[in-house]
Amino acid sequence: MSVRAGETFDVVRAVTDIEALLAAPLPDTGPTVAEGDPDTGEWTVTAGEGFRIVPLWESDSLDGMHGAEWDDAIEAAEARLASLAAVLDSRWGAHRQVAVHVALLLEQDGEPVPALFQALLDEDCHGDLAVWGPVSGRGRWAGVSVGHSDGDAPLVMAAVVSDHPVVAPEPPSWL
Repeated sequence: MSVRAGETFDVVRAVTDIEALLAAPLPDTGPTVAEGDPDTGEWTVTAGEGFRIVPLWESDSLDGMHGAEWDDAIEAAEARLASLAAVLDSRWGAHRQVAVHVALLLEQDGEPVPALFQALLDEDCHGDLAVWGPVSGRGRWAGVSVGHSDGDAPLVMAAVVSDHPVVAPEPPSWL
């Protein structure tokens, strides 16, 4: 669960949150650390060497949803992401897709996963990233995704800012 659980998606707020994330300092070194709300423990931010990830929106649980109802919830989340990506495309140009599932395959094989991608997986952000960069005149890359770790888990929309290019890790050798 993230601090965004129960909030209505607002594209203007999401863009404002991403702009704030772009302006915030990024850790130069150190381990990846996820932080939670002091009262609820709900995820607020994950920071690691050269990156930050924040939740932008979280759906209700998909527990008990099946068929058309489940499909509708997925489509609505993807439409929210598309509306956000369209606004960001108008600011920064067309985005490119970066696959996150490759990191999941590496993790399942016990192979090393780049810290940014491991942090996404740790917060159940399994959706592919729409990435722009460098943006903001600071040499930073920004990305957004929506996804979840299993069929019943809430969908989480997250934003990533990195001072390194955001590219998918190399796939496992068997792929």
